[in-house]
Amino acid sequence: MKKWSREETSWIFYDWATTVFSVVMMTALLPIYFKSAAAEAGMSGPESTAIWGYVNSFATLIIALLAPILGTIADFRGYKKRFFTVFFFLGVLFTALLALIPASQWTAVLVFYFIALIGSAGANVFYNAFLVDVTSNGRMHQVSARGFALGYIGGSIPFIFCIALVMLAQNGRIPMTVGAASRLSFAVTALWWGLFTIPFLKNVRQRYFIERVSRPVTASFRRLFHTIQSVKSYPAVFLFLLAYFFYIDGVGTVITMSTSFGTDLGIGAAQLLLILLVTQWVAAPFAVLYGRLSERLGAKKMLYAGIAVYIVVCAYAYFMKTALDFWILAMLVATSQGGIQAISRSYFARLVPKESANEFFGFYSIFGKFSTVLGPLLLAAATQLSGRTNVGVLSVAILFIIGALILRKVPDHE
Repeated sequence: MKKWSREETSWIFYDWATTVFSVVMMTALLPIYFKSAAAEAGMSGPESTAIWGYVNSFATLIIALLAPILGTIADFRGYKKRFFTVFFFLGVLFTALLALIPASQWTAVLVFYFIALIGSAGANVFYNAFLVDVTSNGRMHQVSARGFALGYIGGSIPFIFCIALVMLAQNGRIPMTVGAASRLSFAVTALWWGLFTIPFLKNVRQRYFIERVSRPVTASFRRLFHTIQSVKSYPAVFLFLLAYFFYIDGVGTVITMSTSFGTDLGIGAAQLLLILLVTQWVAAPFAVLYGRLSERLGAKKMLYAGIAVYIVVCAYAYFMKTALDFWILAMLVATSQGGIQAISRSYFARLVPKESANEFFGFYSIFGKFSTVLGPLLLAAATQLSGRTNVGVLSVAILFIIGALILRKVPDHE
């Protein structure tokens, strides 16, 4: 493959820049910081967990509903970069402001995180849609996969620094409270995210667009309604989105519930953190491998491969009993979690009309966001009925099987 272009490299580095937000703010430090603050305010553990879940769900719902509308408007010349920039600055600004909020103001922490999360999720909608602008059809799989790979590495570097900062404060090795160390970590997250987005802002531009009209908002709603009505004209897109809905739901469920699996096995927080970091590092080269093999073997075959790995993961989890089993399970997930997401993104980008990429990626976002409902519900119901968590995990395999069966119906455009 020939040398990466400046636009491809700049686009790829946004994954490197933004993954730290999902790791530090959504998964690791901020949830712990909030729960600690809520506990000091007299809130019970289940109550604070529920509130945290509601905030994440509501922010996700807002983006899922707005994505197709904003995406349709952004298809007009010059709007895509503007929308990306607005959401990006919103996310970075409120992530940085979280560093100024003391733990006692837990309500403000939630509000600022809520706005930052909308900024992050909104920017990602337009970032994904820019894939059609920065590279050719023949290079999309490798470019998308390289983005995910660098994202895993880029997210782990500041994450390690932030975790070390908090642990040193906790052990009294540095003259700083744990709360202050956490807030400094939020500032580091914002700085990393903002600094490495500069190449994207400078070099990436919208190549495919629709010419502006006098009333773009009205015209966008009209186009959106027309697209929904005429979805039959894009059977490959619709079938892929339906397949994506099921198998990405399975992926999200496995990732989301992994910490709970490990805790149930008696694995300590320190070892869980180590497993998370190793998973990030293993996932990076495998994401690149998925991109290269997709160019040689075809994207659908690699999607099938990723789905097959996750079916094995669900089956293996049924028999999981020891910490070693959990390590094996985590490494299996690492081989495919980045690859299946990267190839899904680039495969979809090759299916849609480029001048309407934002509009279609709005629907892609909807299917991805709402898919996070079915998997946890299925797992919870199976666990409750059987009384065993392992049975609940095994039930998630159904989602991957349904996704694979629908994917077979997608016309092979390659």
